[in-house]
Amino acid sequence: MPLSLKDQLKEKDREIAVLHEIARVVSSSPGLDELLQKFCLMITEQIKADSVLIYLFDENRDELILRGSDNPMSQNIGKVKLKLGEGVTGWVAEKRKIAAISRHASEDPRFKAFSSLQEDRYEAFMSVPITLKDELVGVMNIHHRKPHSHSPLEVKLAERISEEIAEAIGHVELHEVAQKKTRQIETLARMSQTIAQGAYIREILQLIVSMTAEMMGSKICSLMLLDEKGRDLKIEATQSLSDEYKSKPPVPVKQSVSGRAILEKRPIKVPDVSKDPQYTYPDIARKEHLKSLLVVPMMVKDKPIGVLNCYTAQLHEFSPEEVQLVQAVANQAGVAIEHTRAIEKALEAQEALETRKVIERAKGILMRQQGLVEEAAFRLIQRQAMDRRKSMKEVAEAIILSEEIQQKK
Repeated sequence: MPLSLKDQLKEKDREIAVLHEIARVVSSSPGLDELLQKFCLMITEQIKADSVLIYLFDENRDELILRGSDNPMSQNIGKVKLKLGEGVTGWVAEKRKIAAISRHASEDPRFKAFSSLQEDRYEAFMSVPITLKDELVGVMNIHHRKPHSHSPLEVKLAERISEEIAEAIGHVELHEVAQKKTRQIETLARMSQTIAQGAYIREILQLIVSMTAEMMGSKICSLMLLDEKGRDLKIEATQSLSDEYKSKPPVPVKQSVSGRAILEKRPIKVPDVSKDPQYTYPDIARKEHLKSLLVVPMMVKDKPIGVLNCYTAQLHEFSPEEVQLVQAVANQAGVAIEHTRAIEKALEAQEALETRKVIERAKGILMRQQGLVEEAAFRLIQRQAMDRRKSMKEVAEAIILSEEIQQKK
């Protein structure tokens, strides 16, 4: 039976009220998790439901993850996961169709129960796809404890709510992406400034791994350098607190995932290090709960000098933007290392020149005092250094000091 004009106006007022409430929630919730929780609470109140859950679709993992609940203390957030087509929720996501079950929801052939979800014991259940520009964003589930007939107007209102949720999620995610990129740019600028200031290499490398871990949300980030022979990679800096990870022995270039990045001169992505046959220490990976890995080579004039490793605690598909970011960091690290090594070589050369001058002067003194030839004077200084376990420069300085004291008497 068609609704009267009065009832139609009442439903329209209800829809307007819901849309106003959605706008209020969006304006007062800067973060995605907070936004989803407030949405669930608002929908529960406005539709007079007993519970509302929101699942978001993770394209990288190809699964739906419970992200929102009207129960802010729910322990299931982030833990309940479904594949497309799995359960009523997965069916709705896959088909992009609403499923409205008025009674005995758990008896539906598509239903999948989760023992931890009390909502699975409710009688009525409406599941609505959340889409944005024909792309799946997630699924909204509305539960009733008692049998409930979903009217066409209620279904229509749920569809409208899902559209608004999709728009809101899209805006929040764009905002978060923009903020993340801003932080990344600021971090790279700080790295460049630190390198330009000529800080000690250990401090620079530690700063690089700490900042990279923060930018990428990595569980562990480490920087490894090639040894002098180019055969092994050794950890030089990491923000990990694990002593076992820090004390990992060097890994061979020809038999390791990190070594592949060196040999192939390109980033290497590993979906799950605990299952990769080439990963050298799977036991440590399992113990530290390491999952996905991105390895980026550090290049100096097209020559690899080491790698930058980023691990995640969950399975993760590294995007081209993330790979590009870590590569930029690796390039900064390469510049820092090359710059510091150049300074060290210059200092070594200067030290060698000063040592040579001191030894030449000491030889001259011995030649005058003892009538020695140049070669014999050099051997005397060398022998004195070995006997006294001093450097030749220290022995030469002692000879010069003795000569200066004699001249002042």
